[in-house]
Amino acid sequence: MSDREPYDLERMFPRDVNSPFAELDDLRLGVIVGGSLSKGLIVRLDSGLSVENLAVGRYVVVHGDQRRRFFCMITDIALENTNADIQSRPPDTRDPFLAAVYAGTAVYGKIHVQPMLSLEADGKPKPVKTIPAHFTIVSSATAEDVNQVFGEEDETHFYVGEPLELEQTHVNLDLRRLVERSVGVFGKSGTGKSFLTRLLLAGVIAQRQAVSLIFDMHSDYGWAGTHEGGGQAKGLKQLVGERVSIFTLDAESTQRRGAKYDAEVKLGFSEIEPEDIAMLRETMSLSDAMIDAAYLLRKCWKEQWVEKLINASPEDFDEIEGSTSSRAGTLQALKRRVERFERWKFLTSESAADSVTQIMSRLENGTSVVLEFGRYGNSLEAYILVANYLTRRIHELYVERVEKALGDDGQQPTPLVIVIEEAHKFLDPRIASQTIFGIIARELRKYRVTLLVVDQRPSQIDEEVMSQIGTRVTALLDNEKDINAVLMGISGSGGLREVLARLDTKQQAIIMGHAVPMPVVIRTRSYDEDFYAAIQNLTRVQAGGLSPRDLLNKGGKSGRLR
Repeated sequence: MSDREPYDLERMFPRDVNSPFAELDDLRLGVIVGGSLSKGLIVRLDSGLSVENLAVGRYVVVHGDQRRRFFCMITDIALENTNADIQSRPPDTRDPFLAAVYAGTAVYGKIHVQPMLSLEADGKPKPVKTIPAHFTIVSSATAEDVNQVFGEEDETHFYVGEPLELEQTHVNLDLRRLVERSVGVFGKSGTGKSFLTRLLLAGVIAQRQAVSLIFDMHSDYGWAGTHEGGGQAKGLKQLVGERVSIFTLDAESTQRRGAKYDAEVKLGFSEIEPEDIAMLRETMSLSDAMIDAAYLLRKCWKEQWVEKLINASPEDFDEIEGSTSSRAGTLQALKRRVERFERWKFLTSESAADSVTQIMSRLENGTSVVLEFGRYGNSLEAYILVANYLTRRIHELYVERVEKALGDDGQQPTPLVIVIEEAHKFLDPRIASQTIFGIIARELRKYRVTLLVVDQRPSQIDEEVMSQIGTRVTALLDNEKDINAVLMGISGSGGLREVLARLDTKQQAIIMGHAVPMPVVIRTRSYDEDFYAAIQNLTRVQAGGLSPRDLLNKGGKSGRLR
């Protein structure tokens, strides 16, 4: 051997090929040397294995006894040594033999892994209730391991992305469980929340697991949107066709974008209730006295109270002050705030048509509805007012339908998912207990209505509401309070904190909760031509009564729906 040739300790001291774990050698990472069920396991890495080849969020398998395997996630990576003097007097590693000796004895790497599931002899994933013994072998997870946990794409499972470093393996989301409880899509600005949401909705609609009412603040979901990198991305209407109807508050804006819409929404001033005004407490700086005044005016002036308030004179306020407990100054302040409604052309003296009835009719027929706000999407007050107005009334109709269908499952309405952006404005702790959105979140699908909330500040959402969000799809968050809010109530949250804080800014997310058997970090499926073709295939499959498996048996490419 040349003096310049590095020493190959693996060749000099080969492993036992007759070992029962010989087939794991290529995947082997190290052995368990400590840990606990609550804090996770400590793995000492084998000599010669570079820590640079590992990353938090990656999956490993611990091969326990009794034919049990533990499916784990790497939550931390560290460098260790057996002699503290090494840190103050590091050796000269220019000598390859010395470097190899130190790497195998005095210094080593270790990883912390969190057990997520136990894969028993029957092959079914189960909750972890114990831990493996010392010196149990740890290896990288294979595609077969991941598929055993997440299953295959079928009538209810939808491919959403790939695990880190396993690009050929699919993570399939259980859409049926997804819509059973409310869903949260979280992430800081610019992390692709809208694309994540559109991807989930495309699967839900294409697989007919629910209908959706989407309050589309910035015209991201219905028709073609804009990619952050430039170019256009198809909307839901272009992907699933007649399964989506587009309603608009701003027909001019929708037409300028070249989009087709099914109906224009007009709301009458007479249809606005004090409850709708109360939702604007924060955005319009309404005091408790102003909100109380709104209820009083509704009682005195009946359905026309909003228009009368806008056109009221000082004498009108003096008359109200003389006969009630409201002060004229409070009424004047409320009037100044409500006057901005006059700038919203979708509010008219009399509504042209019953928009609630039109939307409800589409939902009952299995058609999802996207409500585009156009220019009004830049007005948070308009977004909150319309979303609250429509949701409150549609929820009332759903409750009525469900109660009439009690005892007859065939008459139950299709599950409804209501999508709202800037969700913390609707679910602020001060108002969430009284708002229709807080009520829906707490009902746990009692009336077959759930929420899909999209937000960059989950810490500002009421804690009780957050605890009822069944599935959380989270892109990068860097605010400590937001990270704590997302991980609240999640098993093993201590280790997941590091994983969540180190996601890439684009096309990575962690999915936790009801729709997945364990938390999973994924590179999200690309929203591209392949995705468009897959969704359109799924839509045709459902219409033809075939299953995704039937389509694959007819010659799907590489086991994927194309």
